[in-house]
Amino acid sequence: MSDSAPAQNPIDVTVPSAARMYDVLLGGNNNFASDRIAVEQLMVTAPNSRELAVNNRAFLRRVVRTIVGEYNIDQIIDHGSGLPTQDNVHQVAQRLNEHCRVVYVDNDPIVLTQGRALLDENDNVAVIEADMAETDRLLSHPRVQELIDFDRPLAALFVSVLHCVDDQKAAAMVRETVGRLAPGSVVVICQLVSDDPDVRDKVTTLMHEQTHGQWGRVRTEDDVDAYFEGLDVQPPGLGDVSLWRPDTEVLPRQRTHEWTEYGGLALVPAVPASSTT
Repeated sequence: MSDSAPAQNPIDVTVPSAARMYDVLLGGNNNFASDRIAVEQLMVTAPNSRELAVNNRAFLRRVVRTIVGEYNIDQIIDHGSGLPTQDNVHQVAQRLNEHCRVVYVDNDPIVLTQGRALLDENDNVAVIEADMAETDRLLSHPRVQELIDFDRPLAALFVSVLHCVDDQKAAAMVRETVGRLAPGSVVVICQLVSDDPDVRDKVTTLMHEQTHGQWGRVRTEDDVDAYFEGLDVQPPGLGDVSLWRPDTEVLPRQRTHEWTEYGGLALVPAVPASSTT
């Protein structure tokens, strides 16, 4: 089951968190008034945020099915996993391979409480409290060491999370994690991007203020492309994740496109890749 150590971070219900704001956008109920107010303010600058969140969750389901069903990966680390909802990573993965092992990583106390309650009966899944930017400490966690075999390929997910940390930490997280993965491992990265500097500045400022600094920034596509350096990006390449290998055309349509969730899936090659595209 999940790590039994209690969360150390106190819950301040007056300060919004990105995880709980995402829960609001998905129609969940694991959030507080401060999160709902923050989402209302966000929607002024980025009116398509609700549709973007729903489509991003659909991408997560598709990419996990691809990882387990097509790449035969049976161990996954989900960085910045967010609050439990329907069709969580382990549920999608274990429908295809009941033995698939999943480690969720987050530092939001609500995420930890809800996640541990959900996973009490699942010995192949853990929810751990860790700073995902502290790669060595994270990957050395006893439950990670117990569930994950780093000598075999695994999947490292950074889905809609890198925009929550600053540039230096985001780049280091990806680089250091990739450096610990066996060839054939899968890396999934996507984050919020915009080609409009005004949108980038407004949303970044709003989220910094609302979360009391627990935010990085909205970036550009070129910024995200750089995270894939040395990796073998898989078809259909990098782009708006709502269009990544869609299994249906019935998706919420974004009314506006001031920002998108951009990224894709890549493999860790046996030798350095010559191109990121």
